[in-house]
Amino acid sequence: MTIEIGQKAPEFNAKDQNGDIITLSQFKGKKVVLYFYPRDSTPGCTAQACDLRDNYNTLLEKGFVVLGISTDTEKKHQNFITKYDLPFPLIADTDKVVHELYGRWQLKKFMGKESMGTVRTTFIIDENGMIEDIISKVKTKEHAAQILK
Repeated sequence: MTIEIGQKAPEFNAKDQNGDIITLSQFKGKKVVLYFYPRDSTPGCTAQACDLRDNYNTLLEKGFVVLGISTDTEKKHQNFITKYDLPFPLIADTDKVVHELYGRWQLKKFMGKESMGTVRTTFIIDENGMIEDIISKVKTKEHAAQILK
């Protein structure tokens, strides 16, 4: 599935690190940063999460809600949040349903090997649930700046 700027963001229903259900529609009226990342506690993913953490207040002031999502479990997300003091929820998409909805579970090549995995991408969703921007070339150490541009 290909998602494009200007189309309605697919609604989802998934659990966060505490097992609480998160839906896209619960954030109607707010801008949502929905960022897909491969794995908790890996160098790039940690840099990205910490950059968003360090700029979290600015993002909030601009009206953004931040939601991270990977295929990691609730427990792994809890550990990641605790270790790096992350102030936003992480969605545990272990069955890859949301990844499939947003077309982020794809065949990837790494060091000559092909395997299925998460394509690091951030969707900016406006107050009405429409895709406002898609950041596919994520700079993990400067991600908040990319969002706030």
